[in-house]
Amino acid sequence: MPAVPAPVRARLRQSGGDLVRRLGLLPGGDPDGLGEDRALQDLSPEQRVVVFFPEPPRNAYQLLQWLDALAELDARYGVLVLTQDSRTTAVLRAHTALPVHCVARAATIDGLVDRGQLALALYVGHHPRNFVLLRYPQLAHVFIGHGDSDKGVSASNQLKAYDRSFVAGQAAVDRITADLTWYDPARLVPVGRPQVAAPAPRAPASRDSATVLYAPTWEGGQPSVAYSSVLSHGDALVRSLTGAGLRVVYRPHPRTGANRRDVAAADAALRRLFDEPAVAATGSTVDTGRPVAEAVADADLMITDVSAMAVEWLPTLRPLVVTQPAEAGARVGTSRLLDTVPRLAAAGADRAHELVLRCLTDDPGLAQRRELVEHYLGDIDPGVSLTRFLDACGDVLTARDAARTGLLFPAPR
Repeated sequence: MPAVPAPVRARLRQSGGDLVRRLGLLPGGDPDGLGEDRALQDLSPEQRVVVFFPEPPRNAYQLLQWLDALAELDARYGVLVLTQDSRTTAVLRAHTALPVHCVARAATIDGLVDRGQLALALYVGHHPRNFVLLRYPQLAHVFIGHGDSDKGVSASNQLKAYDRSFVAGQAAVDRITADLTWYDPARLVPVGRPQVAAPAPRAPASRDSATVLYAPTWEGGQPSVAYSSVLSHGDALVRSLTGAGLRVVYRPHPRTGANRRDVAAADAALRRLFDEPAVAATGSTVDTGRPVAEAVADADLMITDVSAMAVEWLPTLRPLVVTQPAEAGARVGTSRLLDTVPRLAAAGADRAHELVLRCLTDDPGLAQRRELVEHYLGDIDPGVSLTRFLDACGDVLTARDAARTGLLFPAPR
């Protein structure tokens, strides 16, 4: 059989790769790379801010929560979103009027940066492909994240890659400076969480009419961050609560089951549980579509895992229970939140109703949780955090422009 010339082999590989992407056969965590590069060859972005989001659509929740704040930022400086997945691009375009472009080739990004006015790059996750944009020294790079929590990953060494990290409150500052070696705390800028505000007051629920929001996190990408309670607690917990007549709203994390088939199977079984007559009779339901704020506003108590949901529940001042991870390798440190709220072990999940009814009747941790709001989230008065975020972006742009002036326009010799 004659040898196939190298150029032909290259074209075959390219065609095969394109086919795999278009058929959606890539591994779940990989962006499809179906860019719109040809249409972007002459684009000269006038926006000063670029949000880089190379994630597949399952992770779109990370950026969706920022769209309102980014629209406000767009009014000041202009905001452009760059993705590396055509499916994610479609999801984002359905939710925002911001320009969203899918880029596959580094050469295309070169052109956008060189021709345009981009100066500040924002990142909401730690995807390895962030380095596609991080390599550009003419941009200021800021990590803004997608929620603050006591998870081990919240103090990731990856933060060192960014010029600044915008964090929610003092809890994040303390966590990061305690865990990271040789990290300059001046690179941390507390801005609060523009997505979080104190919900409207809710009348205390009676023991027989309370709604419990069960909002577990996903299983994580490695054993050290395996905090999910879906497999270890879920079935027993829901049966205990509904058996006591409590209404349960099950809100699984969007990535539940993404990395482990046993967790995916447990999630599917838990969803089916809500179709059982005895459970359905309590008004219990599965909730995957409503905004987080609505789900939080409608609940009297929340059970969650070590996750950002625990922090974002704090402004309600309502009772909170956090599960204890059952995975042996899960890394759980100490924190003011975890030391304050009741913890639920897997062995006690079948008696969860007892703990919940006690918390609804007698809530001794209320005063301590009230103090945690400021510690984790800063000032939650309406508009304060949004203003801090917008001003912080402006400060970085100003500092970047001042720092780059001498490099862009060197003095004549």
